[in-house]
Amino acid sequence: MLGLLADRLYMHPRLLLFVLLVPPFLWIGVLYLGSLFLFLSHAFFRIDDFTGQIQYRPTLQTLAAVLTTPANLDIVLRTLAMAVLTTLACMVLALPVAVYVSFHTQGLQRLIWLLLFVLPLWSSYLIRVYSGKLILAQEGILAWVAGRLGLEGVLASFLSTPLLGGPSLSSSYFGLLLVFTYIWLPYMILPVQNALDRVPKNLLQAASDLGATPWLAFRTVVLPLAVPGLAAGSIFTFSLTLGDYIIPTLLGPPGYFVGQMVYIQQGTAGDLPLAAAFSLVPVALVAVYLRLARKLGAFENL
Repeated sequence: MLGLLADRLYMHPRLLLFVLLVPPFLWIGVLYLGSLFLFLSHAFFRIDDFTGQIQYRPTLQTLAAVLTTPANLDIVLRTLAMAVLTTLACMVLALPVAVYVSFHTQGLQRLIWLLLFVLPLWSSYLIRVYSGKLILAQEGILAWVAGRLGLEGVLASFLSTPLLGGPSLSSSYFGLLLVFTYIWLPYMILPVQNALDRVPKNLLQAASDLGATPWLAFRTVVLPLAVPGLAAGSIFTFSLTLGDYIIPTLLGPPGYFVGQMVYIQQGTAGDLPLAAAFSLVPVALVAVYLRLARKLGAFENL
């Protein structure tokens, strides 16, 4: 019986392909996408203020509450600003490292650098977050260094600023930015290096022969060719920062973020439509961002 079935599948390759693809497509389509769409559909319903029950009548009231209520709009803008700043910080740090590895290392040395990039990803996500929190704590290494250098006053004045400050460095927006950058930086370095590895080395030699300085060659040759890699890496840093709720929850900055609101509203608050409405915000932002990144050639470097 099994032999006959195997012969039938061998004689009909399309039937074999159908049999192989149906289980994973059912898993993705029903369990993953189905549950996701079911959750997001609640954004078009609302909670009855008197009974606390979901009213299953289509309405845009919940979505409007996210975008028009000042407190909710502040959360959206705060999350968007943090995602943009994290992406820019990762770009600034990743580009020189990727340039050095791509153009100035080879063989075993390059392999060691790649291992250093990937090594943090082998450890637990929570371990890395707690490590960043300990480094930024009041008794952490940064506070110790600031004390040794006599910069306690500078650090205190910095933490008093309304935009990046907070009760302590580990509970400030600047500390949150540092941890986000620390966690997502490998996702930026690898695509940028992949893009730079495709740059023909004779282009730099040609630029040098034509009298270009190293900075001019970097600005006119290397940087434009690194843009697709930067765009590819920014997809990870931008989208992951938008939806993350663990890092803001553990560090505890002064204000909430979108991921935290989704967790709170669908959990203890019990407002599932509002949680779904908040979830649509990063989905919409990432959809627009992917469209822009595609025009920059990001998908070829993923």
